[in-house]
Amino acid sequence: MQYYGNLALREERKKAETANRRNPQQAPRNRRRGIPVGEKLLYLLAVLVFVAVASLVVYRYAELYQLNREIQTTSDQYDQAVEQSKELQREVERLKDPGRIKEMATKYGLQPLDGQPITLTPPSGPSAETTKP
Repeated sequence: MQYYGNLALREERKKAETANRRNPQQAPRNRRRGIPVGEKLLYLLAVLVFVAVASLVVYRYAELYQLNREIQTTSDQYDQAVEQSKELQREVERLKDPGRIKEMATKYGLQPLDGQPITLTPPSGPSAETTKP
């Protein structure tokens, strides 16, 4: 038999393969080469570096999120303090009203002087008089 290009069909090769087999019924196994230790360590180092960088990024994002929450909380507290300050200022203006003060004074029994002098007499000594400006 003569074969010209296909070595898989060559009879000599088939005989050599069957002679090398231990068990003729068992198919030949292709032995895979294992990954060298140096390459395994390189892969492990690459994975560790990737995990470290990813952890650092997640940590920084968590820190930024926490900082933003603190800023929002402080801003809300500031807005509330400004609103409370404005309300207190309106209350001061309302309480400083001269008409209200006069009404409260008469309510508590104070009477207007209407040009009468104010006399102060200490327990001992001369009396001092003054008129309402």
